[in-house]
Formats: sequence, structure tokens, C-alpha cells
Amino acid sequence: MRPLFISLDGADGVGKSTQIELLRTWLDARGQDVITCRDPGATPLGEKIRHLLLHTDGVAISRKSELLLYMASRAQLVEEVIAPALAAGKTVLSDRYLLASVVYQGHAGGLPTGDIWRVGKVATGGLLPDLTIVLDAPPETTDVRMQRERDRMERQGDAFRAHLRQGYLTEAATQPQNIIVIDAARDIAAVQSDIQAAVERVLTLPSRTIEG
Repeated sequence: MRPLFISLDGADGVGKSTQIELLRTWLDARGQDVITCRDPGATPLGEKIRHLLLHTDGVAISRKSELLLYMASRAQLVEEVIAPALAAGKTVLSDRYLLASVVYQGHAGGLPTGDIWRVGKVATGGLLPDLTIVLDAPPETTDVRMQRERDRMERQGDAFRAHLRQGYLTEAATQPQNIIVIDAARDIAAVQSDIQAAVERVLTLPSRTIEG
């Protein structure tokens, strides 16, 4: 089986971390050499940028600056982690990727989504997932799951979160071959079953990219 590049995306509290670990276990059992990463993060530079974006209070960050910081982290992630792993025949599971910026800084943040796709393709060198899985759940479900202190991006209010959810659904509707939406409000096993079915369908297909 060929290596895959898969990103799992969605609003905070939908269960990405849990589902990525379950998917990694399933792919390992099928003989795939799997690595996981998170965006932003997963490199020394990326982790510093992540801290600045999510956990630094009292520093004003405009939406454009926010976007470019995410892109800088993503560029380093591709160069240092994702591209070398794929070149070595490994499957990569990423906790978020370029779609997150399109939705967070675009649909919810007000920046033009077309511009974000274009900047993102420069930052990533055109390296885009074979499949993006969006985990979708209503705010009342994610609120129950997020029993912790909220970070900077999570404290932007109910209207912002509503735009996030709609943004993910809108992007998936425009790119149904590359972005799929899975109902994450159900139990963990049911969600994972649907994720595995989606991944199974792309395992034998040629590599594909998301077109913006």
C-alpha cells in the first residue's frame, strides 16, 4: 500500500486527537509506517509559533499576521517533517493543515479564502493531503468535551464558532472528492469506523491534491 498524507480537521472539541491515535493504530496493523504531527507545531520553530498564537496574552496579533504565523509554522512542518516522511514511504496523519487557515482566518476571520489557498500553496510547496477529514459536531457537544481552560483561538466567541462550523461545511461541499465530513457527535467507535472506511477508499487511488 502506498503512503498517504491525511489531515483531520474541525473545530476544537470534536475529538481529533483521539481519532488520530485510533487511525494510527489501525494503519499500523495494516502494515503502514505512520507518523503523526500537529499544525501548528511538530517542529522546534512550529512549537514556538504555536505558543505565541495560542498562549501569549497581551500581544496584539492582527488577522493577517495570525495567518502568516500559521503559514510559517506550516512551511517548516512540510520541510522538516511531512515531505521527508512521505519521501521515506511513511504515511502522515496531521492534526489540522491548510484547510484550518482557510476556515479560521478566512470564513470566520474575514480574510479572502481564495487568497489563503494561494498563500498556503506557496507555504506548503503545493504539498496537500490525499484526504482531509472534517470532524463535525454542534457547539453543545464540543462544549461538554472541552473541560479545560480555553486558548486564545478558542476564546473568540459563539459567533466565531458558528462561522467556523459553516466554513468547514462550505469548503467540504465545494471539494467533495478531497474533503469529507464525518459526524463526530456520535460515540468514538462509530466515528472511527467511518474514518477507516474513508481512508480505505483512497488507499488504492493515485495521490490527489486539494484544489482551491
